[in-house]
Order: sequence, then structure tokens, then C-alpha cells
Amino acid sequence: MKNNRRAILYIAMSLDGYIAAPGDDLGFLDPMQREGEDYGYGHFIQSVDTVITGRRTHDWVMRHAPDFAHADKACYILTRNPKPNTGSTRFYTGDPAELIRHLKSLPGKDLFIEGGSEILHELLKQQLIDEFILSIVPVLVGDGIPLFREGRPPQTLELVDVTRFDSGLVQLRYLGL
Repeated sequence: MKNNRRAILYIAMSLDGYIAAPGDDLGFLDPMQREGEDYGYGHFIQSVDTVITGRRTHDWVMRHAPDFAHADKACYILTRNPKPNTGSTRFYTGDPAELIRHLKSLPGKDLFIEGGSEILHELLKQQLIDEFILSIVPVLVGDGIPLFREGRPPQTLELVDVTRFDSGLVQLRYLGL
């Protein structure tokens, strides 16, 4: 296993920058579901051994898509409310940046930053995201949870890949500089 792990944000958002509509509604993603098309997720998920996600995102996944619970990965659920760990899932109440720095120092595959916007905001403030894989869904949600919140420092990124899919989804891959 390698050292120098990277923290990679892999996430879908609407064209107007929302990761969920009001009420944590992810229905805008439904038209993107195409048989045989995973938008590179299968390849990506093999490159990581650790998933970092927020409690709200974790709760949504457990209710709506439990097969994406990443049972074969080390999972860190960032939460304000302590809960007992279960299997490879750890409920973490500490500083997200400290956790990422610690995990990056260990040998292993890359880290998957799954969501949500609060966690991303904290990690962006300390420039701890090394790669951004953003799937842009061709819909304007209008309101909801924005991926990028105000109050973070500027950060320059390098566009390294653009992939267009038949569904109209466009996937952008950026490296942090």
C-alpha cells in the first residue's frame, strides 16, 4: 500500500451547484440512472480504501441505497453526536482536518470524500482536498444544499480531464495546486 494518500472529492451536483434540493431531496439524480453506466464510479471506488462522509449523507445512504454503504472500506462518519462504532464504520466527533491529515500520513489507498457540504467546507478552508471529480447533472435545482459554501479561501485548481456522457452529465476532474 502506498503512502502519500490523496483526499478525493467524488460527487454529483446540479448545474447550478446544488448537491441536494430542499429536504435533502436527491431526485434530480434519478434521470441520470442508466443501465450499464456508472460514470466511472466502479473504477474510482477500487482506488480508495477509506470513505469520509457526514452523518446526514450517511443516514441518507443507509435509508435509500444501503448497497453503497462501503462495507469493504474503512468508513469515517463525521458527526457531532457520538455513536458506537460498527464493523469498519467509525463515528468521528473530532476535527475533520485533523482526521484527514492523520489518514493521509498512513499507508493505504486514496481517501474518498463523499460529502456533504459542511465537511467539504472545513476541508477546503485548510486546502486538504487533492482532487475533485465533479459530475455536473444538466438540471437547475434552484435551491437546496450548495456544494461550495461561502467563507473559504481561494484555491487554484488544474483541469485534467473532461468526460461527456450520453445522459448529458459532464464529469470534470481537477487537481488542487
